[in-house]
Amino acid sequence: MKIQVRGGGGGNGCVSFRREKFIPRGGPNGGDGGDGGDVIFETSASVRTLQDFQYRPINFAQRGAHGKGRDMHGKRGEDLVLRVPMGTICKDAETEEVLWDFQQEHERVIVAYGGRGGRGNARFATSTNRAPRYATPGRPSEERWLSLELKLLADVGLLGFPNVGKSTLLSCLSSATPKIAEYPFTTLTPHLGVAQLAEYVTCVIADIPGLIPGAHEGKGLGLGFLKHVERTRLLVHLLDLSLEEEGRSPWEDFVALNHELACFSPTLATRPQIVVATKMDLPMAQERWPEVQRCFTAQGYDILPISSATRAGLQTLVSHLAARLAQLW
Repeated sequence: MKIQVRGGGGGNGCVSFRREKFIPRGGPNGGDGGDGGDVIFETSASVRTLQDFQYRPINFAQRGAHGKGRDMHGKRGEDLVLRVPMGTICKDAETEEVLWDFQQEHERVIVAYGGRGGRGNARFATSTNRAPRYATPGRPSEERWLSLELKLLADVGLLGFPNVGKSTLLSCLSSATPKIAEYPFTTLTPHLGVAQLAEYVTCVIADIPGLIPGAHEGKGLGLGFLKHVERTRLLVHLLDLSLEEEGRSPWEDFVALNHELACFSPTLATRPQIVVATKMDLPMAQERWPEVQRCFTAQGYDILPISSATRAGLQTLVSHLAARLAQLW
């Protein structure tokens, strides 16, 4: 997402002289201009997306007020504080150079400095120049175009084709409330949830929108959300064993999505994974389970059967998550 930020310009200094009855040669009393406000990025846990910038791509801070007579200085312009979610990467829009990487809450960075206010003529009075008739203008502010990119900060990423049960699993493991329905649809925005693994041990789980073949080339919603998976320590690969589509099998789905990960980022393809078979409460899934288990075991993968509807196998999954994350933390 591309946005423009500009600090406030500095106020001009004032040329003024004191003129009062019975006070001849009162001297210069022009005040200084106020400094312009800065544009500041601040991370906030209450902000989850960069959607607000889509409707406000131009962001200017307030300029400083001009100086006035009677030694009155101009007011400093107010800073413009823009809240961004943790995991935001800020780049220069022209060079693509990474300028800031926001990973902690309440992190504040000035992205565009305001201009300095000009000096009034009272500042230039000396013993040899007691009536200066000049002042300096305010300095221009910093202006730049920035490119914002969000990569969620999560310990575990839920990976899989659309409608394999990622959102349902997230709602079972945490207090997150993603949209869940009985009809097929795909999640459009990522969701985060905090899961309790053990006493005083928690982890952040990200529900990534469903991927499809060709996601690394921009097909579907995958390209925008594959970036979120890059920062996860562990991936949970969900497979729907209840599918009855011709020419499609759990192993082929597993291979296809891992191919998308490798095409997007070779490093991401080597990320540790836990393979999970979902919807095991359905008769079709129970019938296919022995064959699927043999297939994955032969390829060197352990696969865990779960049912989010009946909560069967969830405790075993949580134990596996705790053990694997303990090795990675």
